[in-house]
Amino acid sequence: MERLGFNEHGGNRPVHLADYQERPRILQAWERVRHNRAQWVIDCVSEALGVFLYCFAGVGATAPFVIGNLLQLPNIGSLFTVGFGYAIGIGLAISICSSQNGGHFNPAVTITAVLFKKYPVRTAARHIFAQILGGYIACLLIYLQWKQLITETEAALAAEGKLDAIQFTPHGPAGIIALYATPGSSVGIAFINEFVNGFVIGLVIWACVDPTNHFLPPAVVPWVIGLTYAIVIWGYSPVGLTANSARDIGGRLAAMTIWGTKASGGSYAALAALTNIPATILAYIVYEVCFADSSRGLSPLPAFAFARALTDPNARGIQYSNHAIAPSSRTAEAKPHTAEIW
Repeated sequence: MERLGFNEHGGNRPVHLADYQERPRILQAWERVRHNRAQWVIDCVSEALGVFLYCFAGVGATAPFVIGNLLQLPNIGSLFTVGFGYAIGIGLAISICSSQNGGHFNPAVTITAVLFKKYPVRTAARHIFAQILGGYIACLLIYLQWKQLITETEAALAAEGKLDAIQFTPHGPAGIIALYATPGSSVGIAFINEFVNGFVIGLVIWACVDPTNHFLPPAVVPWVIGLTYAIVIWGYSPVGLTANSARDIGGRLAAMTIWGTKASGGSYAALAALTNIPATILAYIVYEVCFADSSRGLSPLPAFAFARALTDPNARGIQYSNHAIAPSSRTAEAKPHTAEIW
């Protein structure tokens, strides 16, 4: 365990939650197991749940937008609500799940950590699998929740002879779950659009986890990243946008589970799933070359701990406290200002 920060009273004992709030014994016993043998399982659960929240919010906001347009129902969804849905979902994912292991929630971020941060390959493979699984489960649940309306919409389109032409497009029922190219769009333009937006998102992510970037304290990181996704959705999703391989692959597998292999997306599937990965890697290189600077001072402690947790699988979370917090009856002495990541 590594101690960070300073101690105002010369002591060296960190303050833990247990000093002020005693958890039930069964949960204390589980924590001992979790921090040892089951740690990798909880890390995977964190990654899966983070992507689940991101997809549950974003894809859930897409459903009324698509169904409303197909059935000509006004005011039940828009591109604006879709962007905000993804933004809020990403904010929730980072806020809730990243305290466990730093939270990647994106295969491109995990792969970049492997290439440049010595992130273990075995751990990365587990996390990428968990990320895709989280997206897959979220999309299947969303389909189940919207199944009646989706089925009715498909029946109405089939009666008009339009279903086959529109089903596997961004505007069709399957477009709620999986991501498809706009009919007649250029693959080259779609690639450029995907790469540029992936680069912008990646640049923001690396700026957010830079411990010397004082303009981005940890409290705003979830919402800065979330709003960046919203910006690219509002401006560029009509051209064709994935921005996260876990969302794309998870959603595509869910669509194929529902509608069969015809929902695979053809040649666009590989472009959608892979383009954001080199874009994120390039964004990391550009940020490190142009903006990162080891001579700058670190941000306040929580920012450093957050950045460390993102790239170090051995950093399990953050603990910090202030002696001004009133101690409980279990702790008679005031505790020094300390912090740890583990």
